[in-house]
Amino acid sequence: MLTFALAVFFLMVTPGPGVLSVAGVGSGFGFRPGARYIGGLFIGTNLVALAVVTGLAALILADARVRTVLFVLSFAYLTYLAFRIALAGARIAFVEKARAPGIGDGVALQAINPKAYAVNTALFTGFPIFADAYWAEVALKFLVVNAIWLPIHFLWLWAGVSLHRLDLRPGTQRAINIGMALSMMAVVALAVLTAG
Repeated sequence: MLTFALAVFFLMVTPGPGVLSVAGVGSGFGFRPGARYIGGLFIGTNLVALAVVTGLAALILADARVRTVLFVLSFAYLTYLAFRIALAGARIAFVEKARAPGIGDGVALQAINPKAYAVNTALFTGFPIFADAYWAEVALKFLVVNAIWLPIHFLWLWAGVSLHRLDLRPGTQRAINIGMALSMMAVVALAVLTAG
């Protein structure tokens, strides 16, 4: 069980689209919008986990065309989200501050987030705990994963909000938001390179 908990921690804490976007939303828009966004990510990641444990994800992703469509959607959506975060702190007169990503955005991101599928597949298909009680194991894993997932995401939100609260000069805030967006795009680029 300790090995499983450590695997959850290290898979969740490493930068991916979810945690990087949480920090970006916190930095660009503040705590309340960030908490709503985390709510969407939480719903989305649990839906992905449910799809993994029921076999629905394997069935859907078995078709290479579906995987390609999801990959393209993921790339496009992450690029769009990175763009919104990059512009969130900009004080440029002709660019209106974008609406903060909300619950629906979080759910949508997890639905097309390749890391969400990979992490949930690794966690729920590996690390056997109960040899003869699959559903008890799944329930326990859901509890452990969520008990670690929530604080990690709120920690990333806190980091982003802390940057926001420093009341930095507009140029500095814009540079931080652009840095967060570029980090998200680096994760996307790595996904593209490993997919090819």
